[in-house]
Amino acid sequence: MVRLVFTMILLVLLTNCGSVSLVPSSELVQKAIALQLEQTQQQLSQKLDIEFRGFDIKRLSITQEKPLTIQNLLSYKVQGTYDLVLKLPKQRNLTQPQKAFEVYLQLQRERKTWRLLYPEQGSQNTQAIWRSYLIE
Repeated sequence: MVRLVFTMILLVLLTNCGSVSLVPSSELVQKAIALQLEQTQQQLSQKLDIEFRGFDIKRLSITQEKPLTIQNLLSYKVQGTYDLVLKLPKQRNLTQPQKAFEVYLQLQRERKTWRLLYPEQGSQNTQAIWRSYLIE
């Protein structure tokens, strides 16, 4: 009888572990923000002819994770703030505290990889079109 009760408890625990929803971690969100910043940094470097030496993301604070479905896949709209430290040549680092962010993250079908999504600028009468980038 004790074995049966123990087996049932173990079965319930294992079943519950399998049904835990996957949500983006702070590390994943930080990688997504870094991907956005890298793309923006490249564009600024070309337009302003400034050589950036990189950046650091510090004090990431997630204030909202809203689950939604985009193109029939589980996605999240994640919002919050972070401190950005820009590394500039021949100058001290420039710190921008409490920068707000909003990223859209999508879990892929195999549930092993995440993608950063950008909504395309377009007509409001049509369904949203999303560009996506693999987060590594």
